[in-house]
Amino acid sequence: MRRIRIEGEAVAQFEWTPGQHVRVHVTDMKDPRNWLRPRDFLRTYSVWDYDCDGLELCVLDHDDPGPGTRWVRGLRSGDPVTLSEPEGTFTLRDGPYHVFAGDETAAVAFGPMLRALPDGSRAYAVLEVDEPEDGLPLEGPPNADVRWQYRRGQPAAASEALVKGLAAVDLPSDPGVAYLAGEARTIQLLRRHLVADRGWPRQAIRMKPFWTPGRRGMD
Repeated sequence: MRRIRIEGEAVAQFEWTPGQHVRVHVTDMKDPRNWLRPRDFLRTYSVWDYDCDGLELCVLDHDDPGPGTRWVRGLRSGDPVTLSEPEGTFTLRDGPYHVFAGDETAAVAFGPMLRALPDGSRAYAVLEVDEPEDGLPLEGPPNADVRWQYRRGQPAAASEALVKGLAAVDLPSDPGVAYLAGEARTIQLLRRHLVADRGWPRQAIRMKPFWTPGRRGMD
């Protein structure tokens, strides 16, 4: 994971709600050779933090480098970056308590959402990463139940282990609001657990698929 800070007069005028993302130009649109791959122009990244001077992104540095990985590896201090204003509806909703579940890609959105919860909020989070050093620092309200679990080389797609991790959390009997993000098949399994096993209504569950094997450039 690489943390990127972007500053500038235009960025200082942004409005941001925790959980929102930006769209970044990761290839040179002026190079005609790149026009043959229009899907490689943009990549979407959750905003890790924002203040009056700039914003921060956390970008995964993949072993199999795609356009986003090549972009982040080539960045140097002072390089110009073209990006959209923050957007998206994967943000906090009112509810009696909040549940977060996902992998390391979800942690980038979950971090600011947890930080934005007021003191006294009840929050439960289950995050799956490969190794302990892969976890981002997540801080929620006092007494937030934040749990990490580790794949240790096992596949992240369709993670039954993450479903079991969520099932082990002692949630209140009445539904709250759930935020499920990360690999597409995994979050479908997580939603099935909440609906079929815990009796949650589907409208209480918010989902954001960031990736799935074989598909590049997913939002």
